[in-house]
Amino acid sequence: MDKIRYRLVYNRKKQLNKQGTALVQVEASLNQRKIYFKTNIYLRPEHWDKQTAQVCNHPQANDLNAMLFEYILHLQAIELSFWKRGISPTLSLLKDAIKKDTPVSVTFPVFAKEYVKHSDRRQSTKDNLITTINVLKEFRPGLDFKDITYTFLKDFENYLREKGNGVNTVAKHLRQLRTLVNEAINQGYIHADAYPFRKFKIKQERGRHEFLTPDELRKLENLEVHDQKLRHVLDAFLFCCYVGLRFSDFCQLSPENFIKVNGKRWLHFKSIKTGIELRLPLHLLFEGKALGILDRYNIEEFASLGCNSEVNKYLVQIAGMARIRKHITYHTARHTCATLLIHQGVPITTVQKLLGHTSVKTTEIYSEVLSSTILRDLKAVKTRKKRLDFQPNFAVR
Repeated sequence: MDKIRYRLVYNRKKQLNKQGTALVQVEASLNQRKIYFKTNIYLRPEHWDKQTAQVCNHPQANDLNAMLFEYILHLQAIELSFWKRGISPTLSLLKDAIKKDTPVSVTFPVFAKEYVKHSDRRQSTKDNLITTINVLKEFRPGLDFKDITYTFLKDFENYLREKGNGVNTVAKHLRQLRTLVNEAINQGYIHADAYPFRKFKIKQERGRHEFLTPDELRKLENLEVHDQKLRHVLDAFLFCCYVGLRFSDFCQLSPENFIKVNGKRWLHFKSIKTGIELRLPLHLLFEGKALGILDRYNIEEFASLGCNSEVNKYLVQIAGMARIRKHITYHTARHTCATLLIHQGVPITTVQKLLGHTSVKTTEIYSEVLSSTILRDLKAVKTRKKRLDFQPNFAVR
């Protein structure tokens, strides 16, 4: 492909401003297309030599010409950086690079941090991406875009394992690296043909989604807790067992989220993760137990739990007090809610709506089958069969 051509153009619009000056621009042309870049240098007509395309008869002529020359060199350096990465530069790529004011010799971690800083992703997602970027910097300081190959991914994967990370933690870092690589391709820093994840498979273990059985839930309901903070965490956990809220959605609750429909309290909110609006009839879920907890708290204070990791540490302590031999996290409450509703006979499509899932396939992850559920369903089949067997047979003569 042809290289981009550059030239200086003065007063392209043939019109002077109120000060009697006009702008000097850099014209970039490629394949009969042209775009123009502002130099922020304004001159009177007598200070521009059209034949040589230079500033003339001006007190700072030498300095201004040097500035214009350096600006063209800057554009050429950006174009050269694209060629070095195996990308054919276009006028659009050049324009975007100038608009974003991206350094010419930017490394992958610098690019990645800038992308995360200006992205509209949730703060928790940004924090996770920054963590991966920092690990990358430890593994390979000054990482260049062209260095990210299939072999690099294998080496990075081994490095993460050698640091003692579990399979799913390694997978999380690799998924986040993949997100950053995709963005680098979108912005023209990596050629699409050099996509390193094309044949690279991210290994992940399918984790068991822990839930509480009805007996374990009763242990927590009957647990005597005198420490105020532990009591708060336990009540919040139980509330979400009855309602199925995510941690992020629970922490955003306010009095405005509780509305009355026909005299009954409903929970109405928009999920932070999915943006889906949900209306939950609290009096119909788990015999209205969530309402009993709500009545003991001010909503803002109740929703103010602190960070998720700290809450999970308290939950481990609470589980030990209740003699529950399971690793409980806050998300266990949501999983428990879904599992027990299905155990009670609530159709999975209804549970899907209650949890705010867009697809029933997501809900199926939560639909653990309790042994008691199997017994109940088999007994129901046996009872129906007996009824059919003993129905009187009236013959018509």
